[in-house]
Amino acid sequence: MLTMTENAISTIRQLETASDVPDGTGLRIASSPTDGSLTLSLVVAPAPGDEVIEDAGAMLFLDQAAAAMLDDKTMDASVNSEGRVEFRFGNAA
Repeated sequence: MLTMTENAISTIRQLETASDVPDGTGLRIASSPTDGSLTLSLVVAPAPGDEVIEDAGAMLFLDQAAAAMLDDKTMDASVNSEGRVEFRFGNAA
């Protein structure tokens, strides 16, 4: 199962608690069926069939392909010099 670093948990929780975001919002990770790339978006609920991962209040919703692709990975996050959030996936420690 995908794990999250403290930085990822903190970043996701900050996104989920933005003033205009309803309770229960999570970060959804989906895999493109054409090229296998991943898309991340804030959504109010998981889609049918999504795997739900909750860690310290941070909610992730993964579609089936993304869950399989990220099964043994760790998710990390940082903010770049322009103030944009960047998520990275690496091998689990």
